[in-house]
Amino acid sequence: MRATLLYGADDVRVENVADPKIENPTDAVVRIVLSCICGSDLWPYKSAPPTDNPRHMGHEFLGVVEETGSAVTTVRQGDVVVAPFVYSDNTCVYCREGLQTSCVHGGQWGVNGVDGGQGQIARVPYADGTLVTLPVGEDSELLPDLLTLSDILCTGYHAARTAGVTRGDTVTVVGDGAVGLAAVICAKLLGAEQIILMGRHEARTDLGRDFGATGVVAERGEQGIAAVKELTGGSGTGKVLECVGLKDAIVQSFGVVRDGGTISRVGAPQFTDVPFGFGDFMRNITLTGGVAPARAYIEELMPHILDGSIRPGRVFDRAVGLEEIGEGYRAMNDREALKVLVRP
Repeated sequence: MRATLLYGADDVRVENVADPKIENPTDAVVRIVLSCICGSDLWPYKSAPPTDNPRHMGHEFLGVVEETGSAVTTVRQGDVVVAPFVYSDNTCVYCREGLQTSCVHGGQWGVNGVDGGQGQIARVPYADGTLVTLPVGEDSELLPDLLTLSDILCTGYHAARTAGVTRGDTVTVVGDGAVGLAAVICAKLLGAEQIILMGRHEARTDLGRDFGATGVVAERGEQGIAAVKELTGGSGTGKVLECVGLKDAIVQSFGVVRDGGTISRVGAPQFTDVPFGFGDFMRNITLTGGVAPARAYIEELMPHILDGSIRPGRVFDRAVGLEEIGEGYRAMNDREALKVLVRP
């Protein structure tokens, strides 16, 4: 089959690799119908050192079950399924707590002999625990929306949930990327009354308004903080969803959160030192967040897509074939595309 391999910074190739096959009784083989490029894929794309042992890329995909191992009972051949961005058994102590990202048997796509999602086929470990059946056909117009359940919609939801967003809240979303826009959707789902989106790419913030943002702040730094406070009567917002992962974004978050408020950070962090000093400590700020256990949220969020109340697939503003995926990486890296859909 054909699959996407990362050989180093700016060096993404589509090459022939061995066809996946059942290796364990708990495996399934899935023919990929849709996948996409994630913002987190861009970090290694920009910085990975050259290697002769490339990594299989991609962790967001949905497709059709082609084959199952003898122990698989919850999915069967022909099912349309979505895979969360990590695999898990969904039965261990952490999975039972809704923390499938810490599954004792789980892992990441594209490493340790596991296929990536940016290819034609993938072997799925622990298929019963990982895959969720979608009640649609493989030609459904809802597939781009349902693909967001693999990562970005659940990550936006995790930001809102861990921040404790409830009806009537004021919320600032820092970042107008796909996760930030998903966080706007999810803050609205949970009943937020005021949602301020901090971003300066007009096409993205316009989409954010469609998704439920009540205001947009394009400024950054002290000007951005002042603009948010002006929109909130001088106090800032009670909940802040940080969806970027850069140090400037967390600094901005501390600036716009009100005293006693909560910051949830779900942007993949590209720094180690969090600037949480004595002054913010005295303000009783809560810092939470982390990597989203997407598997815990898929069945909760899916009905909102199926009934048409949310259309998160609108974040996909470009589509490429698998052989052109390098152009998709370039377009996202150069900010020419928000999120790229890949059709194998």
